[in-house]
Amino acid sequence: MVGTRRDILLGGLALLGAAAVWKPAFAAASSYFDGTLVDNGVTFRKTNLAKIDRKWHRQVVKYFSSEPIGTVVVDTRHHFLYVIMENKTAIRYGVGVGREGFKWFGRATIDAKSLWPRWTPPPEMRKRHPELPEFVAGGTPKNPLGPRAMYLHRDGVDTGYRFHGTLEPWSIGKDASSGCIRMFNEDAIDLYQRCPIGTAVQVLPHIADQAESTTQVSQTTPVE
Repeated sequence: MVGTRRDILLGGLALLGAAAVWKPAFAAASSYFDGTLVDNGVTFRKTNLAKIDRKWHRQVVKYFSSEPIGTVVVDTRHHFLYVIMENKTAIRYGVGVGREGFKWFGRATIDAKSLWPRWTPPPEMRKRHPELPEFVAGGTPKNPLGPRAMYLHRDGVDTGYRFHGTLEPWSIGKDASSGCIRMFNEDAIDLYQRCPIGTAVQVLPHIADQAESTTQVSQTTPVE
């Protein structure tokens, strides 16, 4: 069927409208990146930390816990991951956690780690999103795991959950994932270096209600 001049005009206006929406959205996403970094031969976009609220920046905080030094503790409600250090301190990272229906809690260990990991969507995810590929090669721009993945196991069995980087730095501080713990790519690289195989992990709904007795955050020190 041949379109009328009115149809063509309306179609053109629709395209202009779509472009007007897409360009600001693309510009907003791009503003979360600033330049590039090279890691193990792979070039990736550097997070624009000037765009990020400082509370999500990696920093050293006061932290009182009965957990051993080196343990990783995740506070899912407040979107923080802690690596317990000596002298009642911890390194705190801002993270993104599972959205409603995908949250999980409990203990695990980091039993495997990977540099620039390949991403294989689990069968249940591909069932929800059949458009997903069977896998995405490591180090490619569309790989959602980013530069590092740390695989969480329980009693020797892979839980399916990971600590990993992200293509969406704006999702840090939000309930956004399918259960994995997302980090800024630079933070995923940093955590990977601090957590040997066998690192104990505790994922909690929250810890702030016990702040006076177990966890206390005071003046913070940025970690470069």
